[in-house]
Amino acid sequence: MTAASPPRASLATRAPLFVLLCGCMIAMLTFGPRASSGIFMLPMTGEYGWGRDTFGLAIAIQNLLWGLGTPFAGAVADRFGVVRVLCVGALIYALGLGLMAYASTPGLLHLSAGVLVGFGLSGCSFNIVLAAFGKMLPERMRPIAFGAGTAAGSFGQFLFPPLATGLISSVGWQETLTIFGLAMLLVMPFALALASPAPAPARLDEPRQSIGEALGQAFRHPSYVYLVLGFFTCGFQLAFVTTHLPAYLIDRGLSIQVGGWTLAVIGLANMVGSLSSGWLSSRMSRRWLLAIIYFARGLAIAAFVLLPASPVTSIGFGIVLGLLWLSTVPPTSGLVMLMFGTRYLAMLYGFAFFSHQVGGFLGVWLGGVLYERLGSYDFVWWLAVALSFASAIINLPIVERPVAARPQTA
Repeated sequence: MTAASPPRASLATRAPLFVLLCGCMIAMLTFGPRASSGIFMLPMTGEYGWGRDTFGLAIAIQNLLWGLGTPFAGAVADRFGVVRVLCVGALIYALGLGLMAYASTPGLLHLSAGVLVGFGLSGCSFNIVLAAFGKMLPERMRPIAFGAGTAAGSFGQFLFPPLATGLISSVGWQETLTIFGLAMLLVMPFALALASPAPAPARLDEPRQSIGEALGQAFRHPSYVYLVLGFFTCGFQLAFVTTHLPAYLIDRGLSIQVGGWTLAVIGLANMVGSLSSGWLSSRMSRRWLLAIIYFARGLAIAAFVLLPASPVTSIGFGIVLGLLWLSTVPPTSGLVMLMFGTRYLAMLYGFAFFSHQVGGFLGVWLGGVLYERLGSYDFVWWLAVALSFASAIINLPIVERPVAARPQTA
C-alpha cells in the first residue's frame, strides 16, 4: 500500500509544465462565462421586461456565494485534494448556466445565475487552481505560476465576451448559455492532472495546526486583516465593470460590440499584467506592488469617466484597466503563502477572496439599484475611485514575513 504512493506524489515534480498547462486551461474555461455576464444583461432584461437591478442582483448573489463557498471548497481541497472539488464545481457551474438559459422569472434567474453559478465557481475557479499550484509546483515556479494561472483566466475573459456577442447574434442568447454550460464539463478531464495524494505531515520544524487554529492565527494577525480588507476593492471594481460596463457604454451612445471588445481587451491586457505582477512579486515588495496597482486603478477609472465616450477611449480604458485587472492576485496569494505557508493556503486565500466577492456583490448590486434610482452609474464609478485610493493606503502597513505558528501542546 505504501509503496504505491511515491509515484503519485512525484507527479508534479516530474511534469510541472503539464500541471501548469492543465490548471491554466481550467482557469480559462471557468473565468470566461462569468466575465461575459454583462453581455447577457440587455438581451435578458429586454426579453422579460426586467430592470437592470433584477439582473444585477442575480450577478451580485453569484459573486457573494462564489466568495462564501471558496473558503469551504478550499478547506475540502486542502484536506482531500482538488480533483473532487473541481469536478463537482464544474458540474454545478454547468447546471447553473443551462438553467439560466431558460430562467423566465427573477426567482429562477437568481437561483441559476446567482446560487448555482456562484457555488459552482467556488469549486472550480482559478482560486482552487492557484492553491494547487502552490502545493504541487516547485517553489521557484510558484510566483510565475500564480501569474500564469491568473493570466489564463484573463485569456478566458478575452475569448468569451466576443464569442458571446457573436453567438448571440447568430444563434441566440439562450443557445449561447447552453453552449457555455457544456464547455464547463471540459474542466473535469483537465482536473485529473492536478490530482495529488493527501497532504504530507507537517515537517519537524513546523508546528501542527488544526483548521480552527490556523483561522484564529490568521485573523489575529493585522497584516492578514489589512490584506483581506484591501482585496474588497478589487472585487467591487471588477464585478461592477464586468456586469455594467456594456450597458454603460450603450447609454453613452456606443454599440454592444464596443462593450464586448472592451471586456475582451481587458482580459487580453491582463494576461500581460498578471504575468508581470507574478514576476514582480518575487522581485519587489508585494505590499508596495499592491498599493501601486490600486492607486493606478483609481486614476484610470477617474480619467475614463471624465473623458468623452468613444470607441478609442473605451478600448484605451480596457487596455489600461486590464493591465491592473487581476494583477492583485499574485501578490495577494503570495503574501498569504509567505505568512502562513501552503498547508492551509486554499482556505486562507479563500477567506481573502470572500472579502473580494463581498465587494463584488456590492459593486454589481449597487450598480443596478443606483442606476434605477438615479438614472446613471456616475455615483458608483466615483465610489470605485475612492475605494481604490483607500486600498492603496491600507496595504502599506502589511509586514512581509512568515508568521510563527503556535506550537502544538504536547
